[in-house]
Amino acid sequence: MSSHATLAAAADDRKARLAKLKTLKRKQPEEDSAPTESSDAGAAPSPPVDDVAKLHLSGRNYDPETRGPKLGFEAPPTLGLDKPTLEEQAADLEDESKRQAAVDAQDDKGIDLFKLQPKKPNWDLKRELNQKLEVLNVRTDNAIAKLVRERLATKRAAAPNDDAQGEGQAGLLEGTALLEESDLA
Repeated sequence: MSSHATLAAAADDRKARLAKLKTLKRKQPEEDSAPTESSDAGAAPSPPVDDVAKLHLSGRNYDPETRGPKLGFEAPPTLGLDKPTLEEQAADLEDESKRQAAVDAQDDKGIDLFKLQPKKPNWDLKRELNQKLEVLNVRTDNAIAKLVRERLATKRAAAPNDDAQGEGQAGLLEGTALLEESDLA
């Protein structure tokens, strides 16, 4: 408890000292101006202060000449800059890229009309149809191959098997027949 009491007493003392300093600061301009007037009585008279507003109001938002708020800037913010601003650099880059694009456009030997043509309106339907037709194309190829095999089997059965040369010629015919059938498909 004693430490709490000493801390409270120290806080009260500090508050009292701060209040005393505050009152001294308030009284200080009046006390400074009074002795200077009495000491300046023998010296040359000082010029009177023209406007009280200049003494007490900051010149940040207040214009003492017009006695109103400041309106805008007196000079542009880029007046004293040595280097170009970011906006000026961006404008220069934009102009340079436009010039480069114009040169590239002139260098082209013409416009490729195939690149400019839009896709036909049924391109997506054709894509879906092609996916479905892939399955049918496989089935069609299998059916054609099956028919070719059946024809070749019937030709083998009809061909005479008693001659050795006949078998060789039957194999030859078989190969040519196979080519003819594949060309028809």
